[in-house]
Amino acid sequence: MAFHHAQYASSLNQSLAELNGDINVSFEFFPPATPEMETLLWNSIQRLQPLQPKFVSVTYGANSGVRDRTHGVIERIQKETDLVAAPHLTLVDASDEELLQLAKHYWNSGIRNIVALRGDLPEGSPKPTRFAADLVRLLRSVADFDISVAAYPEVHPEAANAQADLVNLKRKIDAGANRAITQFFFDIEAYLRFRDRCVAAGIDVEIVPGILPVTNFKQLKRFAGMTNVNLPGWLHQQFEGLDEDPSTRSLVGASVAIDMVKVLSREGVKDFHFYTLNRAELTYAICHILGVRPKASAAE
Repeated sequence: MAFHHAQYASSLNQSLAELNGDINVSFEFFPPATPEMETLLWNSIQRLQPLQPKFVSVTYGANSGVRDRTHGVIERIQKETDLVAAPHLTLVDASDEELLQLAKHYWNSGIRNIVALRGDLPEGSPKPTRFAADLVRLLRSVADFDISVAAYPEVHPEAANAQADLVNLKRKIDAGANRAITQFFFDIEAYLRFRDRCVAAGIDVEIVPGILPVTNFKQLKRFAGMTNVNLPGWLHQQFEGLDEDPSTRSLVGASVAIDMVKVLSREGVKDFHFYTLNRAELTYAICHILGVRPKASAAE
């Protein structure tokens, strides 16, 4: 038995030592709808700021009220923090002319990073005629933005098949996107296979895994149902019986996400994007384990 223990210990030591490499992280937030959520958001931003993420993105509501809140959060991040703010931009509810104006406005107000998405179609919409690749081209025509686009390791719910989805991603990259960020996933094999297929298709940008630290499994099942994400049997087992036990759920969620990032980093992943759901605790802990920590100030 001693040999097995030693082997396990050395592999754990090795995998944690490897993590002290050059890891980049980015965080996603959403615009708050209530004063309580606003407080939570800004507390989270303050907590995560010292980790010096590559950028922080703010999601985009399709209706104009939420859209204004998105702009408000972006502007405040720019004014009050040292963070690089990246607004989400969708084209489903705006004409090319409006998008050009908005892109120019963003560029002139110092915003260089954008997450470019087609956006969810409203109920009963006709088939779309403009796609995320068109938005990437439009942004490129305005200025030299740093553009992230979405990728779907388990295939976009509206795609005809996996190959068609991959072709669509290649269009977005060929149009000038700098990186792809994946939909959240828990099937690590699916991500790794997808990454290989991207390379084989000539997609030569980073395929950044989107990591969702889970605390609310019921809510996750709803998300996953809408987005075509497979929740493996082991994940159901981990959260079984914890519906009324949020503190244990939180520990389980951290453990799951930490295991995932360890495996991914051993597979050569150096960039991670965290869907924070405006909460800092789990994301902060996972970053700490990845070796992403506040930089000591020169005075110390």
